[in-house]
Order: sequence, then C-alpha cells, then structure tokens
Amino acid sequence: MGLRDSSTMNVADAMTPRSDVVTVELPGTRDDVLEYLQEREFSSVPVIKQTDEGEQFRGLVTREALIERPDEDQLALLVEEVPSIEADATIEAVARLMASEGERRIPVVDGRLEGIITITDVIRAIATGAVDGDTEVGDLARSDVNCVYADTPLAVAEQELYHAEVPYAVVLDAAADMCGMLTEVDVIDVARVVEGEAETGDSMAGDDADWKWESIKAVGSRFMPTRNVEIPDGPVTEFMTADVITVGKRRTAKEVAQVLLDADIEQVPLVTGDQLVGIVRDVDLLEGV
Repeated sequence: MGLRDSSTMNVADAMTPRSDVVTVELPGTRDDVLEYLQEREFSSVPVIKQTDEGEQFRGLVTREALIERPDEDQLALLVEEVPSIEADATIEAVARLMASEGERRIPVVDGRLEGIITITDVIRAIATGAVDGDTEVGDLARSDVNCVYADTPLAVAEQELYHAEVPYAVVLDAAADMCGMLTEVDVIDVARVVEGEAETGDSMAGDDADWKWESIKAVGSRFMPTRNVEIPDGPVTEFMTADVITVGKRRTAKEVAQVLLDADIEQVPLVTGDQLVGIVRDVDLLEGV
C-alpha cells in the first residue's frame, strides 16, 4: 500500500505546525508542565532549549514521567527522547513509525521542532483518500476483544480497562451478546473530583506527600489530575453507550476511518451478522497504509 500520488501529501501537509504547538523550555521545573499535563489534559509536552544556534528540540515530558519520578523537580531530568520524523516524510512513513513504536503523536523535527503529527492526522489522511485505504478491515482487525459484563460496577470496570491497557470494553449482557460500549472517556466524564478529604483513596499520592497536589489518578490508559477521584457505584449499563456503531469485514480502511472521525471514536466493533468477531482500532488502520 502507498500514496496514490507521492506528491499529494506528506507529513508537513498533515501536521500541526510549530506556531500552534505548546512547548516548555529548558531550564525549567516540573511546575512548568503541570498545567498542560493536568488541567489541559495533554498526554505530553515538547521540550525545547534556546541555544546560540537557535531553538533545539530536546524531547517530550509525559504524564508517566511525572508519576514514575514524583520527587524529580528538574525538567531536564524528566525529558524523554522520542522517535521523530522530518516534515518531508510520507504519511506511510509516519504510520509505520507510529505502529512500530506504539506512539500516537510524533514530533516533526529537522534540527528544530517544526510541528506535531498525531494518529488522528493519519486517520484523516486515510479517510480523505490522500493515502490508499482500500484494504478490507477484516484483514486489519484484532480478534482479541476486551469485554466487560453489563452489571459490573463501574469502578471495577475502570480497573479492568487499566489492567487490560486498552481504552475500551465491549459490554456483554447475561446472554453474552453485545449490548454496549464503555470507553475511558465515559469513565472520565462521570468521575467526581473530591478535594480536601483526609483519605486520598486511589490517588497516586498520600496527604503526607510533598507532591500531593500534583497527584494523578490512572483512568484507563490516561490519567486524571486530582487528589482523589470517586467513581460511581452503578453498573456499567448506566454509563455505557448502548447504541453501538459496528462495521463488517468487507468495509475498507478508508470507510472505517471516516466512521471513526465522524463519530469521534477510536475503535469500532467488527461484526458478522449479529456476531461480534473482532475490534478495529485506529492503530489497526495504520497497518493498511
């Protein structure tokens, strides 16, 4: 598979340009990134350094880095080197890089930071026909589907998502038939932030921790900034999406990319008749590019 016309679209055409990318500068501290990683719910922030030769890209600071190194205050020691790509690279090249590295956003770098390209940008390129999306999704879908029982308490389902390391669960009823879809976004939408309590519950930091005001609660594969989070006790059926969008095996990657964008979702169940047979995630579509 490849570009229909290699001159039609490259990374520069699809990326968010540097002028629209939020960055932090070295030297700095963890406080410089907390607003973006917590309040604005960014997953990572690019880090730059001003030198005599101009601005240089140094890496990313992620939520995970703050969690894993809670006592580290210096931004330079929290920065992680990450894969990058050049602006004139093809969409296929960045799709392969995302798939192989498990990254959903890739810095575009040529000595300096030129922009950021995300998996949504690649999915949009597939949906608009800028790259070949003719592969049938039956060849791209995964057969191992994360599922949860409809009457499972939401707090238990949230932990199931976390341990499964996926952002979704297909909801099954007592007859093992699909009756809904639960995503980490559904959990985040109803999780209640609790401030000023003596116990921090499932928070990452206790009240006697110096960084308690920066604690980050894991929800699915994302993190919520809070001292404490309460998840409702009700069953999954109260919070799931009951009207589930599905696709069949013969649908093309282009068609499914359009479905994902139109519905603002990251995955869609694959069905044969009424039978659940797989799941198509946005990352799976990268394999068809």
